[in-house]
Amino acid sequence: MLRVAVVGSGPSGVYTAQSLVEQHTVPGVRVDVLDRLPCPYGLVRYGVAPDHEKIKSLQNNLRTALELPGVTFLGNVSVGNGPGEVTPRRLLELYHAVVYCVGAATDRRLGIPGEDLPGSFSATDFVSWYSAHPDAAPGGFALEARSAVVIGVGNVAVDVARVLARRADDLRPTDVPDAALAALAASRVREIHMVGRRGPAHARFTTKELRELGALPGAGAHVRADEAALDPAWADPSALPAAARRNVEVLREWSGRPEADGLRRIRLRFFLRPVALLGDDAVRAVRFERTAPDGNGGVVGTGRFEEIEARLVLRSVGYRGVPIPGLPFDPERGTVPHDQGRVLRDEAYSPGEYVAGWIKRGPTGVIGTNRPCAKETVGALLSDARALLARRPAEDPLTALRAAGGEPVEWPGWLGIEAAEAALGRRLGRGTVKIPDWEGLLTAARSTSGTPVN
Repeated sequence: MLRVAVVGSGPSGVYTAQSLVEQHTVPGVRVDVLDRLPCPYGLVRYGVAPDHEKIKSLQNNLRTALELPGVTFLGNVSVGNGPGEVTPRRLLELYHAVVYCVGAATDRRLGIPGEDLPGSFSATDFVSWYSAHPDAAPGGFALEARSAVVIGVGNVAVDVARVLARRADDLRPTDVPDAALAALAASRVREIHMVGRRGPAHARFTTKELRELGALPGAGAHVRADEAALDPAWADPSALPAAARRNVEVLREWSGRPEADGLRRIRLRFFLRPVALLGDDAVRAVRFERTAPDGNGGVVGTGRFEEIEARLVLRSVGYRGVPIPGLPFDPERGTVPHDQGRVLRDEAYSPGEYVAGWIKRGPTGVIGTNRPCAKETVGALLSDARALLARRPAEDPLTALRAAGGEPVEWPGWLGIEAAEAALGRRLGRGTVKIPDWEGLLTAARSTSGTPVN
């Protein structure tokens, strides 16, 4: 029997586990899906906006895969070399193979003066807060400000702009934690500027998300035609790829609108590059340099500057992988060096170690991109199965993890968390409401599993 650990229970980890137990090349594969959190599903639980119920419903598919025979979920298991963590070396003693599917856990920085002033945050911090991630700060997002700047024009930027612009009553039916819902209800933000350094044709959001932004009750979206027209494709987008063409067509519609007198205004700005966040004790404005197309798909600075007043700044310029102690890491790419998913140490294969998902290829693609990525890695692992099976794991992994002082949250514990969140929602007169803290999650897991969780 081939025993495999998959580290990470987001889409890439779940698709990897599913591919392993549903293949017919190597019979009897057993997969333990490990996660640092007591909850599965990764960014589907903690990254998808709460008002995107259709995408969040993907959890049902991931759930089905995690309940397959041969798959075991073990949450509350952290990989590293710190206290209470299990090292990659130890995992190789417990399993024939280990597949790391840990994603890209941090955000990219702007690298400009003032970036660390109070009032400046990463969009991922904001998303973690309204998604109830247990590591998230409890709040303090300067929602008393009247003006906010979102730097970036991808789907995450659209998500945070949309949540800022939504009425609290529209978020009440979602699973937003109660404290975040109350803070958003009290928000004084009335102007939201979403800013990109290039033009509309290079925006990274999807047209569906863009249209949602323009259809919010009590809010109006606007585009400045004079700066959008700097994009060579603005006047005639017909030669663009389909997705970019649709985006430009929607933005062209918006540019003809007068600015709405709605509750909140969303202003999409283009050809502005942030150069500094201004303020003494806190952010008061963002200084941008006007850019212009360079003729090769990029932009150049023009030496002209503009300031946008804002007490809240959310940067959304991409994710970045972080190193796992004990694994090789390429700091330039933010990934683990590999060949078709096989981890490379000093340019040589590291027997039994594999990667899939963003830590393998970087933060690119959509959720579905993880399926072929996982299948490639699984194919490599199965090709190596004969050599992997020549080594016998030291002992039962769950017994060893407990003996080392850890207490994994098994599937019944996760079901206990689900039940507790449903009960919390009923008490609050809402639907399911997420538990936002470690203590609450582990207490809920303990209530069903009957096992003390440290």
